Amino acid sequence: MFKDIVDFVHQLYKTEEFVPLHVPRFVGNEKKYLNECIDTTFVSSVGKFVDRFEEMVAEYTGATKAVVCVNGTNALHMAMLLVGVERDDEILTQALTFIATCNAISYIGAHPVFIDVDKDTMGLSPVAVEKWLNENAELKNGVCFNKHTRRIIKACIPMHTFGHPVHLDELVAVCNKYGLELIEDAAESLGSFYKGKHTGTFGKVGAISFNGNKTITTGGGGMLLFNDEGLGKFAKHLTTQAKVPHRWEFVHDHVGYNYRMPNINAALGCAQMENLEKFLSNKREIAEQYKAFFANFTDIEFFYEPKDCRSNYWLNAVLVKDKEMQQEFLQYTNDNGIMTRPIWGLMNKLPMFSSCQTDKLENTLWFEERVVNIPSSVRL
Repeated sequence: MFKDIVDFVHQLYKTEEFVPLHVPRFVGNEKKYLNECIDTTFVSSVGKFVDRFEEMVAEYTGATKAVVCVNGTNALHMAMLLVGVERDDEILTQALTFIATCNAISYIGAHPVFIDVDKDTMGLSPVAVEKWLNENAELKNGVCFNKHTRRIIKACIPMHTFGHPVHLDELVAVCNKYGLELIEDAAESLGSFYKGKHTGTFGKVGAISFNGNKTITTGGGGMLLFNDEGLGKFAKHLTTQAKVPHRWEFVHDHVGYNYRMPNINAALGCAQMENLEKFLSNKREIAEQYKAFFANFTDIEFFYEPKDCRSNYWLNAVLVKDKEMQQEFLQYTNDNGIMTRPIWGLMNKLPMFSSCQTDKLENTLWFEERVVNIPSSVRL
């Protein structure tokens, strides 16, 4: 069985060499735009590509305003600051996520609370969130408090796992009911839509990543998405050291952050955005071929996009029957030239988050033992 999988992936990528999990593709104007940065000397935080990249992403996602950052983790940190998260606030999120989500929460001194995910999305479950809030929270003068810790529950951060959108309508409704800010960790979901609307645009702020392993890349990089243009402009101000414009004087009116994306990275982003639709079409093609192939197996299921969604299939995933089979799959494929990996270690099992509150995490634990990511690079 595993040999058949290895043979299929080699055939899919038309190589007998090692097949990585996900690598960037540079097939457009990347070199041209980078050379322009070098020739004009605009390689740092000033240059036309920064503005152009923000405009391209805003137009594509339907956001009113987009603001670039150094990386997706910075974008999440800034998103929480912008919605008023403070030290010792509690943030509802998922244990099934990359550590950047929780690191950003920790930068503020807030506390993650880990809630279960849904079986059809691998992302934060609105039903589980509401159940936990019903049992543990109370509203006082419009502020949500944890009845046990007496801390303010300030926000909810779902993560669109591998680019598959969570049930956003239901989650928005729960957040509105309890007065929580919704911040979307859309790091992995550029090009993913929920009921025709792009992920990252349902809450007050969304955060995207452009790390080297994402659907498109700027080397490093992130982006904040806003529906409120005023909030977006304030984010731009804070992420550029909160410097008040002046021809020669240095005036700063807030504690600012050096979260600016250099022009040279934005140049890469512009070139990559020009080919985004081609990349997404290619990745959906690969996903369909995987789906058809794995339909022939009884103990392996290809994870397909949720209902009413159009996923970017950033990383393709399969579900196997148990932990033993997961380890056998990982061992055989990695020994035979195919890079595969399990899902991230659960956040509540890491030492720095082991004392955080959780619900039973039943689906989360189920996924931890069964998910295997398989090669997902664009084929060009």
